[in-house]
Amino acid sequence: FFFDNKMMHSGYQPIGQENKSVSIAAVCGFAAAVALAGFASYEFGFQSQAPTQMYATTAVRPATRVAPAAAPLSAMTRGAQTFAEVAQAAAQESESVQFGGEQVIAAPATNRVAQLLAMMGVASIVAGAVILFREVFQSKQSIAMAAQISKKDVPLALEEGDLPMNTFNPKKPFKGKVKSVERIVGPNATGETCNIVIDTEGKIPFWEGQSYGVIPPGTKINSKGKEVPHGTRLYSIASSRYGDEFDGKTTTLCVRRATYWCPELGAEDPAKKGICSNFLCDATPGTEITMTGPTGKVLLLDSDPNAVHICVATGTGIAPFRSFWRRMFYDNVPGYKFNGLFWLFMGVANSDALLYDNEITDMAATYPDNFRVDYALSREQTNKSGGKMYIQDRVEEYADQVFDLLSNGAHIYFCGLKGMMPGIQDMLERVAKEKGIDWEEYFKGLKKNHKWHVEVY
Repeated sequence: FFFDNKMMHSGYQPIGQENKSVSIAAVCGFAAAVALAGFASYEFGFQSQAPTQMYATTAVRPATRVAPAAAPLSAMTRGAQTFAEVAQAAAQESESVQFGGEQVIAAPATNRVAQLLAMMGVASIVAGAVILFREVFQSKQSIAMAAQISKKDVPLALEEGDLPMNTFNPKKPFKGKVKSVERIVGPNATGETCNIVIDTEGKIPFWEGQSYGVIPPGTKINSKGKEVPHGTRLYSIASSRYGDEFDGKTTTLCVRRATYWCPELGAEDPAKKGICSNFLCDATPGTEITMTGPTGKVLLLDSDPNAVHICVATGTGIAPFRSFWRRMFYDNVPGYKFNGLFWLFMGVANSDALLYDNEITDMAATYPDNFRVDYALSREQTNKSGGKMYIQDRVEEYADQVFDLLSNGAHIYFCGLKGMMPGIQDMLERVAKEKGIDWEEYFKGLKKNHKWHVEVY
C-alpha cells in the first residue's frame, strides 16, 4: 500500500523494495496478531489477577461469562467465603462443584495463550508505530533538508545575442576537458549512467534544449574500406547555459554506458559496446573531449516565464529537461522569473535508476506550486490493468489534466528512446476519442502552434 499509493508527484523517492517488504510484513503481522488476540479474548474470556475468577453456567444462560472482582476472604460474607473457597478448590483440583443449584466451573487464573497473543498484538502495534514515525520523520527531515534552494547569480552576458548554432563542426571541432565524471544511479539500476561535467571556458555557448556533438577518439573502416575518424554522436545538454558552477564556463552531459550482452558468450561483448558512451563514462579529469555544435531548435525552452511545460522523459532523455529546471529554479536571471508550471513525467526501470532525484526532491519541496513530478517505474509498479507501468500509462492517469493544460496553451516535450513514442501517441489518440476530440486535428494544432516538441533517438 505504501509503495503503490505514495504521492509520486510530491517529489519524494518511491519506497525501495526492502522498505516495501518491511511495511507489508508489519501490516500483515499487525492484522494477524490483532485478529488472533481478539479471537482469544472472546474464546477464553476475561482474565483476573485473583484466583477467584469463575465461569457460572446455568440452563437458562448457558453462554454467560462473568468475571467477579477480586476481594480478600476476610472481607467476604460467610456465603461469599464459601463460594470463594469452593472456587479455589476447584481451581486447584480442576473439578466441577455444585453450588446453589448452579454448576460452577473454575477457570485458570492466567491463560498463557491469551497473554502471548496480547503481547504479539502490542509488539505489532509498537512496530507499526515505529515504522510510521520513521516514515513521517524522514519525510519531514527530507523536506527540511531539501527546502534550501537559493538561486545563484550568473553572468548575464549569456542572455544577449542570437541562438548559437553549429559554432563548431567536425572539420573545426572544439576541444574541451573533463572536470568530473560521477555515476548517478544506484547499484540495482539496469545500466550505468554518468553525469559528466566538461570545462568549455565559455567558448561554446548554448541555450537550454540544445545538443552537443562528441567525436570519440580513434578510427573506423567505412563501407569503402577506408580508415576514417569516428562519426559525431549527439548528446542533449543537461545543464543550463550557465553550467552547474553558475559561471558559464562548463557544460554537463548525461550519458548511459552502452553495452551489449551476448547470449552465446554469456557475457558482455566488448567488440559491440558503445564506443563514445564508454569513452565518456571512462573519462577522468583532464581527458580531452572533441566537441561540435551546439545544435537543435526542436526542444528549446520557451521564453515565456509563465508557460506550462509538460516534459515526458525516459532514461537519459531527462537531460534537456534538467537544463530547463536549472534555469527555472537554480539560476538567478532577473529577466526570467519562472512563475509557470514544470510537470515532469519520468520513466525508468526501477527506483535505483532514477536520475537527479536529489534535485527533483529539492524543487518539489522549494517550489511546490511550480514543480511537479510523476514516476513510471516499469519493474516496480503496475498500471490499472495489472501490467508493467510504462510512461504512457502514467501520463494516461492524468489525461484529463494534461488535455486541459494543452487546450489552454501548454507545451508538451518528449525526449528519450524512440520506442516510447508509438505507445504515447496511441494512448493520446485513444483518450482524445473518449473525450470526443478529433485527435488528428488536435495534433495538427499543437504542432502548428509550436506546442509539440519531440526529440528521440
